[in-house]
Amino acid sequence: MGKTYVGARLRQLRTERGMSQVALAQALEISASYLNQIEHDVRPLTVPVLLRISEVFGVDTTFFSSQDDTRLIAELQEVAMDQEMGIDANPQEIAEMVSTHPSMARAIVNMHRRYRNTSAQLAAATEDRFTDGSGSARISKPHEEVRDYFYQRQNYIHELDAAAEELTAKMRFHRRDVAGEIAARLRTEHGVQIVERIDLGENMLHRFDADTRVLEISPHLSGGQKLFKFAAELAYLECGELLDKLVEDGNFSSEDSRKLAYLGLANYFAAATVLPYSRFHEIAEDFHYDIERLSAFFAQSYETICHRLSTLQRPKLRGVPFSFVRVDRAGNMSKRQSATGFHFSSSGGTCPLWNVYETFAYPGKILIQIAQMPDGRKYLWVARTVERRAARYGQPSKTFAIGLGCELRHASRVIYADGLDLDNPSATPIGAGCRVCERANCPQRAFPPLGKALDISEHQSTIAPYVLR
Repeated sequence: MGKTYVGARLRQLRTERGMSQVALAQALEISASYLNQIEHDVRPLTVPVLLRISEVFGVDTTFFSSQDDTRLIAELQEVAMDQEMGIDANPQEIAEMVSTHPSMARAIVNMHRRYRNTSAQLAAATEDRFTDGSGSARISKPHEEVRDYFYQRQNYIHELDAAAEELTAKMRFHRRDVAGEIAARLRTEHGVQIVERIDLGENMLHRFDADTRVLEISPHLSGGQKLFKFAAELAYLECGELLDKLVEDGNFSSEDSRKLAYLGLANYFAAATVLPYSRFHEIAEDFHYDIERLSAFFAQSYETICHRLSTLQRPKLRGVPFSFVRVDRAGNMSKRQSATGFHFSSSGGTCPLWNVYETFAYPGKILIQIAQMPDGRKYLWVARTVERRAARYGQPSKTFAIGLGCELRHASRVIYADGLDLDNPSATPIGAGCRVCERANCPQRAFPPLGKALDISEHQSTIAPYVLR
């Protein structure tokens, strides 16, 4: 490792954990003066100290690598492109700020997010006054706020994962009858009566009455879906106080956001119960992250396996850091989670050159793509469609594309990279979305980038639909 100065990051990490310089120096087995020099960029970080820091704080050794600044740089650049903010900064200045003042950069991004939310509330309040006279302020996009909550935590909630693993250790269920074991716990520990109803009502798949403790389940659900519903209801009964605390700590701006976050956290617990961390991590590594093989082994859907793979970021037992996305034919992104630096734009839209969209032309077939972002970072993307068939004639089925991606530096651990030239790959240039993409000459561009002036000429044309000054 060359000379690496990490003062700002180390100071941030120590402050977040509430440790003094003396306490951290003792934990790292170095002198306080040496630590002070590292924190003020007088001395570079050495490999032995890096390894001890990783052990003490439980962070990956890449925590201090500039390569992992991608997400924050992209978020800050998106803030700078917002014309209402009036920020004039070039990409180099943004990268330097993230490198030297990561806490300040994160604070600016969070302030911008709160500003957008407040603006949405004011707009909603104004609309209400003109429509129903209530004047009540409401956040217009609670789903985005909750997605940001998980996104900022790199899609890993340690408290829930640990609680779920502790519960599965108590239950000691046999792999072939997990649903039976969870159903038995619902009945014996919480007095829940499980009833299968042929018709629960229009579009209803399950319903739980907390007063009567009756859980009604539709027979249209698959075995894996029933198991997941059992586990989600178990989350509320087993970890209600923990869920309340996590939602409270999230500081959500509306009641809808809090309810949605509560549901998301319960579903996280359900996945962690059905696929306990240590066991799932072990099998995933052994199978080289073969999604279909994992799906067959754990009797869970392709989408569930992909989603769980994107959460394997437990300190000292990390899996491949994946980004997970689910989109529909219209390009709507209904799910997005990331344990990597991959940046999903909050300004709307994604890239049509991404293989996630190509999968709709090849239903059920796994497509592999090496994609390159505008900053030069390369990713391995695995994409496939999944279908949820209609329960009866006349109902529409659902088809989604599922994408799972990791940085190319991790691709050698994944079976889908077999046979690919990872040293000299042929990469497809993609972006986070036309609104924030810097690729001026892209023929697929749908909109001009935010904050950029157009060069409009009546007497010339180019391959790109929008020419920038």
